[in-house]
Amino acid sequence: MKNFWNDNKAKGMSELDLLIYRSNILGEDPSVTNWAGGNTSAKIEEKDFRGRPIRVLRVKGSGTDLRTITRMGFPGVHLDPVLELRSRSSMTDEEMVDYLAHCLVDLNAKRPSIDALIHAFIDHTHIDHMHPDAIIALCTAKDGKQLMKKIYGDAAGWLPWLRPGFTLAKQCGELINDNTKLRAVLLGKHGLITWGSTAKESYNNTIDVIADAQDFLKRQLKGKKVFGGARISSMSPAARKEFAQEFLPLVRGAVSRYKRAVLTFDDAPDVLEFVNSNDLKSLAGKGAACPDHLVSTKLFPMVVEGVQLDNHAKSQAAFKKSLDEYVKRYEAYFNANKNAGDKIYDPFPRVILIPGIGMISTGKDKSSANIARDIYHRTIAVIKGASSVSTYVSMTPAEAYSVEYWPLEIYKLSLAPPEKSLSRRVAFVTGGASGIGREIARRFAAEGAHVVVADINGEGAKAVASELGKAYGSNRALSCTINVTKETDIQRAFAETVATFGGVDIVVSNAGISSANPIEHTSVDQWQRQMDILGKGYFLVAREAFRVMKKQGIGGSIIFIASKNALASGKNAAAYSSAKAAELHLARCLADEGGAAKIRVNTVCPDAVLRGSSIWSGNWRKERAQAYGIRPDQLEEFYRKRTLLGESILPEDIAEAALFFATDKSLKTTGGVLTVDGGVAAAFVR
Repeated sequence: MKNFWNDNKAKGMSELDLLIYRSNILGEDPSVTNWAGGNTSAKIEEKDFRGRPIRVLRVKGSGTDLRTITRMGFPGVHLDPVLELRSRSSMTDEEMVDYLAHCLVDLNAKRPSIDALIHAFIDHTHIDHMHPDAIIALCTAKDGKQLMKKIYGDAAGWLPWLRPGFTLAKQCGELINDNTKLRAVLLGKHGLITWGSTAKESYNNTIDVIADAQDFLKRQLKGKKVFGGARISSMSPAARKEFAQEFLPLVRGAVSRYKRAVLTFDDAPDVLEFVNSNDLKSLAGKGAACPDHLVSTKLFPMVVEGVQLDNHAKSQAAFKKSLDEYVKRYEAYFNANKNAGDKIYDPFPRVILIPGIGMISTGKDKSSANIARDIYHRTIAVIKGASSVSTYVSMTPAEAYSVEYWPLEIYKLSLAPPEKSLSRRVAFVTGGASGIGREIARRFAAEGAHVVVADINGEGAKAVASELGKAYGSNRALSCTINVTKETDIQRAFAETVATFGGVDIVVSNAGISSANPIEHTSVDQWQRQMDILGKGYFLVAREAFRVMKKQGIGGSIIFIASKNALASGKNAAAYSSAKAAELHLARCLADEGGAAKIRVNTVCPDAVLRGSSIWSGNWRKERAQAYGIRPDQLEEFYRKRTLLGESILPEDIAEAALFFATDKSLKTTGGVLTVDGGVAAAFVR
């Protein structure tokens, strides 16, 4: 265990700031607690709204994460009225939540942690409730209480599994307050409680208790064959990558039948050691290690047997069989434990284990998929420890259900913001570094999409992806450097998209160039360059999109950004206009091909989008001005005046049109053409 406490940093901090600091450094180590898991508290003397001194319990708020928690994450609870509850013999969860709400000292504060009463009922100033791997290994061992005695003697207490709430809080308080020799309490199938008279003492005690358990397990594991030893060997790294590339869209489509999911693939050494082992199915089938794991990974993962790299048909059949069995098992688990009014969550797995290959995790977004992955790493560590020193004992289905469908847990999940129109979707945008493409990437990200920014200008694409990451989360955007005329570039970019997110839902072909000359002054090279980028490029991108979308089997939306010139001739622009017309007809042909697979293909036809465009910053502006006999600086006003609405067309306008075709608002539209040109009569769609 690494001790992160720094006296220089802590010097001069208030009690609340010390609580925040302690929480942040406890959250730094994933082996100490999971994302959004664990809770901490401090009992502090404060003044109420009248200026009178009161004792306040500052405790972690529901749905917050220790590593990043701030002052706002610690609601204050008036302690004295809470302590009056000790005299009660019982209290429902609803009564507990309502009572605590009346004890809050801050207006509009977060709801206190589910474990708030544990912190209140223990007569120590600073309390930590963590879910460390080494401790959970003891708490899920069949003879965990005896193992605990070997490590701590009489300095640690044990409480068998009980769902968090009033009764557990009362038992913790009575056990700890009546026994001054204790320095920790282990909760069966749950976690660790430690304390101290100061923030530093509590932190050090927490770290020391965990370190003792880690040292014990390390000694016990030495020379032992874990997970029953290896049953198979891993495929080579290249073969695992190839398999993931082929398999992820299939998995994504299958687990997205309820709601679309984003995927993460992981073949880290600890994952491979587990999935390749003799005891994989028996150990994984026992279920989650503790409530904190359960809420992100479900009770049990899905194990896929019979996968063959050189036989995709057999691999797909094996996956389908395993998924069907998993869904039936989950539905049976729900039906056996449900209460009146309960509604089943989606019955698909959060974690998929594939011998020889690795682990696939799923989530509503990339961050959620990564959290499921990270927590299952913790589950593997727990199972390794518990099964090596004893017999691993998971939560029973009834215990698990009482947590997974617990109203208080459902409330915590409800704190997430509502999903937007492109949540759970992956969008691939070419020409995304500037102009129309950049605005589409921004608009899609604002609507919840994961966005791949693809452009020949690699640095520009990185800058846009970085901007989106800062605005919407580090896992929300990816950049790819591509030349749309190069088949290998397109294949590589889609492969990277699949490897990162599991597949793709929306593809916007927007990359382009422009040049204008009278036909007699148009060179073969100019003609061919237009056709290569605007014709061949759109074909290559669409072809790769079709391949991924058909593997997924959940449809998709392909959007071509064409031009007014696709519908009406442009003066002295035969090459450009012809290429844009080819784009439009290609979209119509693809709409016909994709219909049966629910792949919609639609076209947006803008006109004269000058602002922010790399195309208009070059010769194209000069060439168009020459064609109309005006100065380049007069061009934007010229275009505005020729429209029926008298409007200039901006990149944001095209992004809104693309958004319509990307969302379910256009679910029954394919082969469509949407003009965004301010009204150019010659370009009316006939």
